[in-house]
Amino acid sequence: MFVRYRNLFAFLFIVLIPFHALSDQAESDLKNENAVLLILGDSLSAAYGLQQREGWVSLLQKMWQDDNIPIEIVNAAVSGETTDGGLARFPRLLEQHQPTHVLIELGGNDGLQGHNIKKIRDNLASLVKVAKDSDAQVFLQEMQIPSNYGKRYTQMFTKSFSQVANDLNIVKIPFFLEEIALDNKLMQSDGIHPNAEAQPMIADLMDRHLRKLILSGE
Repeated sequence: MFVRYRNLFAFLFIVLIPFHALSDQAESDLKNENAVLLILGDSLSAAYGLQQREGWVSLLQKMWQDDNIPIEIVNAAVSGETTDGGLARFPRLLEQHQPTHVLIELGGNDGLQGHNIKKIRDNLASLVKVAKDSDAQVFLQEMQIPSNYGKRYTQMFTKSFSQVANDLNIVKIPFFLEEIALDNKLMQSDGIHPNAEAQPMIADLMDRHLRKLILSGE
């Protein structure tokens, strides 16, 4: 009888321990599948003039958490950031956070400062290439500037984002303030930054684009 139980114990030990190990491995694999979205942006993503919890990035993260969507957002947006500043910070951010996906939301301040269009375009392309070199999937946020910078400059500026996206075969996200910026009730007094009322609208728009792109792996 003792021999029988001893053999049974040995059998269970052999069978269950590997099963336990496989369960741990499966759990580890599941955690590794979680996506990390790094947002390299400026004041439009940094909740300028608002509490961080009111900004669209925080609202989007909460939306995904409530829906049990395994996407973690790292908000690396800094008010006043240009493509030059983004390029300087980007390698360290990639090393620190090792994102699976990157949203580049930069260029607006370059345009507002009247920077050379070719330089803006080259910087955006460099940002995309740096992200790709880290094996992250990249999305480029289209930016627009007020028309008082002149028709030719504003058109060339906006066109730069499509050019970079097409040349480097990445997804371009439509400008998230295209409709909002036309409604003064959704903008702060400076006429540039969206107010708290507009933030959920931006979060919904970005959710419609980013959730599908990230989860589908396209």
